[in-house]
Amino acid sequence: MADGTREHGAAMPGVHRMALQFGWSRRLPMMLQTEAAECGLACLAMIASHHGHDVDLAGLRRRFSTSLKGVTLARVMEMAGQLGFTCRPLKLDLDELPQLRTPCVLHWDLNHFVVLKRADKRGIVIHDPARGIRKLGLREVSEHFTGVALELAPKADFAPVSERQTISLRALTGKVRGLVPALAQILLLALALEVFALAGPFYLQWVLDQVLVSADHDLLTLLGLGFLGITVFSALITAARSWAVTWLGATLNVQWASNLFGHLMRLPLDWFEKRHIGDVVSRFGSIQTIQQTLTTQFIGSLLDGLMSLVTLVVMGFYSLALTALVVGLFLAYGLLRWAFFNPLRRANEEQIVYGARQQSELLESIRGAMPIKLANKQDERLARYANATVATANRGIGIQRLAIAFTLGNQLMFGVGRVAMIWIAATLALKNEFTAGALIAFIAYADQFTSRAAGLIDKWVDFSMLKLHAERVADIALTEPEKRAEAAWSGPVPEASIELCNVSFRYAENEPWILRHCNLKVDAGESVAITGPSGCGKSTLAKIVLGLLEPTEGVVKFGGIDIRKLGLDTYRQWVGAVMQDDQLFAGSIADNIGFFDPDVAMERIVAAAQMAAIHEDIMAMPMGYQSLVGDMGSSLSGGQKQRVILARALYCKPRLLVLDEATSHLDPLREHRVNEAIGRLKLTRIVIAHRPETIMMVNREVVLSRGKVRLSRSIAMTSTSAVAGAA
Repeated sequence: MADGTREHGAAMPGVHRMALQFGWSRRLPMMLQTEAAECGLACLAMIASHHGHDVDLAGLRRRFSTSLKGVTLARVMEMAGQLGFTCRPLKLDLDELPQLRTPCVLHWDLNHFVVLKRADKRGIVIHDPARGIRKLGLREVSEHFTGVALELAPKADFAPVSERQTISLRALTGKVRGLVPALAQILLLALALEVFALAGPFYLQWVLDQVLVSADHDLLTLLGLGFLGITVFSALITAARSWAVTWLGATLNVQWASNLFGHLMRLPLDWFEKRHIGDVVSRFGSIQTIQQTLTTQFIGSLLDGLMSLVTLVVMGFYSLALTALVVGLFLAYGLLRWAFFNPLRRANEEQIVYGARQQSELLESIRGAMPIKLANKQDERLARYANATVATANRGIGIQRLAIAFTLGNQLMFGVGRVAMIWIAATLALKNEFTAGALIAFIAYADQFTSRAAGLIDKWVDFSMLKLHAERVADIALTEPEKRAEAAWSGPVPEASIELCNVSFRYAENEPWILRHCNLKVDAGESVAITGPSGCGKSTLAKIVLGLLEPTEGVVKFGGIDIRKLGLDTYRQWVGAVMQDDQLFAGSIADNIGFFDPDVAMERIVAAAQMAAIHEDIMAMPMGYQSLVGDMGSSLSGGQKQRVILARALYCKPRLLVLDEATSHLDPLREHRVNEAIGRLKLTRIVIAHRPETIMMVNREVVLSRGKVRLSRSIAMTSTSAVAGAA
């Protein structure tokens, strides 16, 4: 579920009683983790914010790197120390929890961290980065708490700072064209509607006070025709405004979604590896919520609320006392909204997170249908999905419960206020201080004011709620893309040699080094096999060569030039690769080999397929190259899928080809044919391999062990059995 804690660190026995705290207590915020393994970071962010160090997860993530393996308690203490806290790790029993100085960190479920907010003899309240605020009884606590806690206290030189990243709408959406003219058009139409709305109540007043008293049929006809025209124009303008809002919503949706998706595709590979796919989809979908809130009647409601001030002035000419009563109701409504805001915000945040988790369960089960069936785990997966669905539904019920309570208070307040208003207005009419028409008109204006002013508050609350979605979208939009991904190389095409100069790599600080001071030179046109035991860093080395991962230390050179100076986009035009977890996409075989190139050349597709030894298999299919590959290649065998991916890599005529177990599903004969065909090409080849047959088809073998090149030898000088043993 969350952060893996591989070691607890030194725990000290005994705890001290909580120190006295004078003055107003600070609020402990609730922050939900974004990445799959950052609960330790989220706990630090909550405690730091509680003590006045206003930080967010994005800022801490930039400052402290983490990996999918999580962090240890020692690493949490190290990060807390850099934030200005003194740390005290403790080993304690369950009944000693109330003695802890809160907020503090608890070790949970052997693989998770939570923040303890409050503890007493009945139970505890925790802020769980994975699930939100939870109240637990001691029996349930005993099932999760491991007995390890970490108290944090600000050092003497602790200085509260504000390091929260600002989120602007422009940063989230990118450049959007046509926005200002569309907003101006909607604004003008809304202003016209306000004028007509203000004129409406006068019709009833003039009919009651002028027409009925004098029995003036001509005046009645004139008023009827005039207000009939107002009604027609109002309806037409309403339709025009609705159409303008619809057009604006569709335009923004297309442009915002395209901008965000374009940025998503430019993010580094490790960003995707640290997140669940359902969570990424959920975050991407938040842009639609923002767009709908900002366009669907938001501008009209905002203008209606502002124009309600004019209605308030008109009401003042009728009766100041009644106007004061209406304003009092409006203020009471605002206070009621404010009281429900924070609980509603927390409930919405939890519903979004649990909804993303439910979606992840669904997508993972669909993608893993085969292993689920083979292991007879359908019931277990059903239970997981059902639990996620129930958890999401419970959050929805919580939101509805808050909405029902708010609606009840709202109806009681405005119902009582309306009765009082009509009673006072009728009393004034009996005293001849109000006419019947004025009474009707005032009530109409009061209804206009309360509905519009309340609508303004509602829309402001909706706008404030958008911060939840903005923070989720910001995880995509404000993440830095790959460095120098679009740099342009204006020099000649370098020779296809590749060199790793003192390259070291690890996924996070305090993580073990995957590669350490690794040096490797592959000359242009040379073929090299990288061998070594599983887990020694071969695939990581391949990703570094391809620019998918940036070295922690050292540089990668292509043709003697740092690939960062070449620009990754330019560099990847000269590189082809087949990785272990490569995928095909929905479409035909020809589409996948040409990678959906709009100017695809069929003869190049056939040539690439022949080199990959897949041409005969394709021609045996009923639709040939137009045969569909299914979902991620599901209609092809493992070997066929691998060869189509290899043909895709060869289609772009690379100068450097990286193959990570690219022929592991092929029989020796087909593998030999593929290697012979590739060997005739004038390109540099790096092969990650274990099989002796693959190793024997290259010029040189490089043995990788413990993150370093331990041995480099020519295959021509090595017997087959020796190579097999080294592999």
